Amino acid sequence: MNRLVLGSQWGDEGKGKIVDILTEEADVIVRYQGGSNAGHTVCVKDKKFILHLIPSGILRHGKVCVIGNGVVIDPESFIEEKKTLEALGVDVSSERLLISEKAHLVMPYHKEFDSRMESVLGENKIGTTKRGIGPAYTDKHARTGIRVCDLQNKDILAIKIKERVKDINRICELYGVEKFSSDEIIEKYYKYAEELLPYIRNTVYYLNGVFKNKRRILFEGAQGSMLDIDFGTYPFVTSSNPSIGGAFTGTGLPHKAIDNVMAVVKAYTTRVGNGPFPSELNDNMGQFIRDKGAEYGATTGRPRRCGWLDLVVVKYAAMINGVDEMALTKLDVLDGIDTIKVCVGYEYRGKKIGYIPSQLEEYAKCKPIYKTFHGWDSTKGAKRYEELPDNAKRYIEFIEKFVGLRFTIISTGAEREETIRR
Repeated sequence: MNRLVLGSQWGDEGKGKIVDILTEEADVIVRYQGGSNAGHTVCVKDKKFILHLIPSGILRHGKVCVIGNGVVIDPESFIEEKKTLEALGVDVSSERLLISEKAHLVMPYHKEFDSRMESVLGENKIGTTKRGIGPAYTDKHARTGIRVCDLQNKDILAIKIKERVKDINRICELYGVEKFSSDEIIEKYYKYAEELLPYIRNTVYYLNGVFKNKRRILFEGAQGSMLDIDFGTYPFVTSSNPSIGGAFTGTGLPHKAIDNVMAVVKAYTTRVGNGPFPSELNDNMGQFIRDKGAEYGATTGRPRRCGWLDLVVVKYAAMINGVDEMALTKLDVLDGIDTIKVCVGYEYRGKKIGYIPSQLEEYAKCKPIYKTFHGWDSTKGAKRYEELPDNAKRYIEFIEKFVGLRFTIISTGAEREETIRR
């Protein structure tokens, strides 16, 4: 079975652990969108792995991982991540990891523009990681991007960098910003090319061959559905499609290549950056959840905004992605809390609504409508559903009934073994 794992909230749902678990049942794991702004944390025994570009499946022996064409790749970040994994004993050879030649490259000017734009926006900033992801996607869609395949020919690479830097420097001159040296960038990317060349493949043909030969594929998304450029809380979103559509455009595989869609749901809600967040907790409870759940960005270290579980959001994600089943993460973070709330709708202008307004200003005025649950003692490390406290099971079963889907995986801790399979 070919399965897609995606986030049902604003990202950071714990997809890395779920992908790591499901990798055991797959042959090939493919990342289809995003860039080094994403961070998947996986704990294996006494080791903690933080992955940004390389699929989580790299931690399982004998699996092949693919960075698809929908990803934007920062060569420097990739090389650093590869070296870090190798230092931890992970095999990151070109037999196990392939990079799409159609993927776009993050360039130095993308990072600079990303940082400067956030500064200019001030209070209205998006809250990006300043890794150049948005500007890289901007160049991609403006048809001025530089791709991984360009690394394979030094002459072509040099020409394209010179042409693009010439345009970039016109913008720099207009705003009085220090210009870029095309020669310096060319020299730097020649060196990157030497490191990346063994990994570069036409992954569209490769993946379609895998599909034709009935090998099992696991699709790994970054971020979450509420950060989707089309379906999220625009403009406070990422620059790609973490939703199901990105899996097709980001790999070159047909729609029938996906047999099952699993949405990862965190037992509460978090988001980073700015934008509406109806169930946000700006109090001691929010800080308690943040500290206990270690809700600090894997990429930036930024504290995440925390709040109660918002089922309007989860149900929306299930609808737009055609979700078949769900995975629940970080249930143990709620252990020991006397009263737990779940958002089941919004109040907008005195009326109850069960949908997410497209107009951001309207969504910002929505107030959460809560259902309250009694808390429980401990779920930490439980490996069978029957071992969970009754109140925790009531919480889980209410979510399942509200969304209309079942949790087939329930995570009760950070380790691989702290997992319930149903």
